[in-house]
Amino acid sequence: MLPEFLVELQLRSGVPRMIKTEKVLHLKSSRGRKVRVVREHYLRERVPCFSSLCQAGCDNDGKVLSGDLTHYVVPDAEVVVNYLEVLEFPELQGVVFTQTACQALHSKGRRFYNRLRNLLKDPRHDCVLFANDFQEFSYCPREKGESQEKWQTRCVYAAAVWYFNHLAGMMDMVMITEDQDAISRFSSLNSGVYVISVQDYLQSFWPALRAAQELYSSVSQALQEKEAEGSQREFPEHLPAEVLEAGIKSGRFIQGTLNVSKHRAQNEAFISSEGLSTKNPDLSGGVLVVGSKSRNRAVHGDAVAVELLPKSEWRGRVTALSEGQLDEKSGETTETKPMPTGRVVGILQKNWRDYVVTFPPRDGTQPQSRNSQRILAVPWDRRIPKIRISTQQADALQDHRVVVRIDSWPSTSLYPNGHSVRVLGRAGELETEVQTILMENCIHVPPFSEAQLREMPANSPEKPWTVDPAEAAARRDLRESHLVFSIDPRGCEDVDDTLSARSLAGGKLLELGVHIADVTHFVSEGSLTDLEARSRATTYYLADRRYDMLPAILSADLCSLLGGVDRYAMSVLWELDAQSLAVTKVWFGRTLIRSSYQLHYELAQALLNGEEAEVPELARLDPEQRDAKLSELIEALETLTHIARHLRAQRDRGGALELEGVEVRAQLDEEKNITALVPRQPLEVHETVAECMIYANHWVARKIQEAFPYQALLRRHPPPRQELFSQLVDTARARGFAIDTRTNKALADSLDQAVDPEDPLVNRLLRMMATQAMSQAVYFSTGAQPEDQFYHYGLALDRYTHFTSPIRRYADMVVHRLLTAALQVERGAEPGKMPAGNKDVEELAEHINNRNRAAQRAQNLSTSLFQCLFFKERDPKTDPCCVADGIIYSIRDNGVLVFIPEYGVKGPVYMRNKEGQVVTAGPDGTCEWQNGSVRRYSDHITTTSGCGSATFRLFDHITVRISVLSTNCHADTLNLEVVSNKQHRGPAPQRPGSQGRSRLVQEVVRLAEEAQEKAAQKPRLSREEREFRQSKAPNLYSILEEIRELALMDLEAASRACAFTA
Repeated sequence: MLPEFLVELQLRSGVPRMIKTEKVLHLKSSRGRKVRVVREHYLRERVPCFSSLCQAGCDNDGKVLSGDLTHYVVPDAEVVVNYLEVLEFPELQGVVFTQTACQALHSKGRRFYNRLRNLLKDPRHDCVLFANDFQEFSYCPREKGESQEKWQTRCVYAAAVWYFNHLAGMMDMVMITEDQDAISRFSSLNSGVYVISVQDYLQSFWPALRAAQELYSSVSQALQEKEAEGSQREFPEHLPAEVLEAGIKSGRFIQGTLNVSKHRAQNEAFISSEGLSTKNPDLSGGVLVVGSKSRNRAVHGDAVAVELLPKSEWRGRVTALSEGQLDEKSGETTETKPMPTGRVVGILQKNWRDYVVTFPPRDGTQPQSRNSQRILAVPWDRRIPKIRISTQQADALQDHRVVVRIDSWPSTSLYPNGHSVRVLGRAGELETEVQTILMENCIHVPPFSEAQLREMPANSPEKPWTVDPAEAAARRDLRESHLVFSIDPRGCEDVDDTLSARSLAGGKLLELGVHIADVTHFVSEGSLTDLEARSRATTYYLADRRYDMLPAILSADLCSLLGGVDRYAMSVLWELDAQSLAVTKVWFGRTLIRSSYQLHYELAQALLNGEEAEVPELARLDPEQRDAKLSELIEALETLTHIARHLRAQRDRGGALELEGVEVRAQLDEEKNITALVPRQPLEVHETVAECMIYANHWVARKIQEAFPYQALLRRHPPPRQELFSQLVDTARARGFAIDTRTNKALADSLDQAVDPEDPLVNRLLRMMATQAMSQAVYFSTGAQPEDQFYHYGLALDRYTHFTSPIRRYADMVVHRLLTAALQVERGAEPGKMPAGNKDVEELAEHINNRNRAAQRAQNLSTSLFQCLFFKERDPKTDPCCVADGIIYSIRDNGVLVFIPEYGVKGPVYMRNKEGQVVTAGPDGTCEWQNGSVRRYSDHITTTSGCGSATFRLFDHITVRISVLSTNCHADTLNLEVVSNKQHRGPAPQRPGSQGRSRLVQEVVRLAEEAQEKAAQKPRLSREEREFRQSKAPNLYSILEEIRELALMDLEAASRACAFTA
């Protein structure tokens, strides 16, 4: 069967004259019998060539190859199958993929076919597809006795010759192949059509493209030294596809995604699937897969088919804390009650990606040949098995992070085979570790290209950007009528939302306004900038930097609603009854605004509290003017707060959840060394702004869903599964609280009542656990879900979307375009471009969901990296920063889980170590290790030794010492050790100034400079921003405002976390 985009190409090339011929296929039936199949095959005289040099009038719609090149290159089928990643380099131009090669790749697997399809669709890559099998003069029937490989090579060569003749010799053609016989046979047949090897092509035409040459060498070496299959099989063979499909339909096999345990990667994995619990209630918790043999070569993230084992062989989850991979082999096997357990019988979809590995020091046992060595590289992600790599640089790459790709995993090998792609740097260096985090989450954020930047409007001292009079006339001008202001974190550059509030009709009405940056005015749908923003889908926030979704000229300048400058906006204005605050009128539309004040949260809160505070925009006014304008600003802030309180109360009555959030920022000294990790203190103004954004998102969701009921992009939050609340319910019960989880309203009320007046951390921890139990909020197309599934559980809203942050979220750009189209339809005008259909919107929603999950994981890993950097420079035995108060929130077989509020850190504290010693406490609470035993109960754990016994209960405060565990192959982790069974009440530690000149720490971005920054002025682009088109300043708050709580979760739990967004 032809790939669908080949079928589309045929339809586009249809002309009246067609020649009918036949294709004879020799296939095998499911029973192994040979079957001869004859298919009709139609040839056409005119098939699009997609070249700008075409003189024959081809129907070349869409992407065409430039005529300003020295040659076009046509890769052989074998080259496309084995070296597609080399052909993906954007520097390679004028690439003609033939239908012959495409079909050869399609037979290799859907994953590779999708890569080629995306490559052909991407306008940033100069390549096209030529349907040579349907062109009358390039079609080559297969000769009797001719091998498939020889026939495919002959077809590709015939296509290259046709291209040369079709373009009247104006463009030389270069066919690249690995078939030496073909090079000898075809290289001198036709003038202007050259046949050379891939290596010769790269060395001759692209000598400066070293990365492509090195990648070719790596792939070639992996192919040449591919491990021969031996007689002894390490794994059973996977069942055929048709057997798997039949087994899944009959219920014999279970289909799902393999999720390997992060803590017990060698032994535990789980099969998760949305449909498991509905088909079989016993499978609501997933299926357990124990041991690597039962995984049968499936890699974390693969879609697999699983066969359940007999109930007598079912196992339970191990409940003890794991001290890394070595601890998995210990004799402790305490498990939960048995759960459905199975084994992988087939892989439905290999979801392999690029992996970061470390080349370990050579121990002399690694096999090697004269030209290369086969190394077992250790992946940075513990859930990935070791990968066997063939390389000539084994010695040079020791202790380096290297990007590799898996090529195969035969049943005769304990490990998969792969090849190296590129080197990130030496393990442990800051930039290497940051790039590792990005690569592990498939985040690719290259500098914006010159072509993308040419689409941007100019704004320079020589040529300043100004409002277009025609555009101003088409918009509602709010510059003189409305007091518009922004409230953001201190030093914020990407100001994508502003607010206004005023009294109307003599005080009988109030008007609330939310004004959002009109990004889509500057970014046309389908432009190169739009395609890049769509690919990124979000701005990526790390602890020390951010990678913008849009170029800085937009994100930090023309689309940023800075104070005192004219800006385009998309606005929502509500008229509210002053007494009841009921909505009497709502207006949507494009506006022109000028923000009067650029406030930060602390300043806005100070003004609301009646405290003395300096507003930078008023500093130069005389006292009378200053007092009048300050009074006007405070009145607007008070009106805004009054409305927001009412909106929050409305949602509370509907069951909205208030879940605890922790934001931690790094505080630095004058020499830019980390001196503290400081949690953010919540302010009412945070909730005020968030409530206004939620309100705008809700009303826009209603508007676009009513206008486009089957193709609007909304955001839903499904109710969580009840079994995920078990830890919350049990933990609260241990403290005497009853948590009702039947509805969001019941849960919210229960959490409000679960308050310990003597320890506010109890309620905070319970809210964190509630967050951990939540499902993920996701984008979706309204045509893909029934209307009763639109509900947002956490916000208690029937419809919700994202409209308020188009500078950093692509979903908001899509919603802006939908809103614009809806308003045009409402006016009776035709939309400039009809919105995408349901299928396209659903595919886009899934892409954005995947990118958002990657952004959350990367941000969490980055925070963990910098937490480790903070403690790595300190001596845990002498530095007071390394001793802190922790609160126990979970009991395990051999220890407890502890949360440290001072640093926003959570982790395990062991009560029994590998040597069998247990923690004992002296009369003063001081803890030490002694020989003894440990016993776990539902709400406490008890250790017993010759010195007596010690008990640690849920919500107990203990003193812990924090240190760093460093491993060369994986990320550093924090190690928590109990120092005392009493609460840490020592004096606040004096944070040391500079504790060293570590290059790692000196490169950390200066978050603490927020405290010294004056009023934010119009940002000037730094050298990094001008050179790399990336923003340098961080904005941790804005991303954590969405996540609300990740500090208490591991990465597995984060996948279930609710992204409550404003």
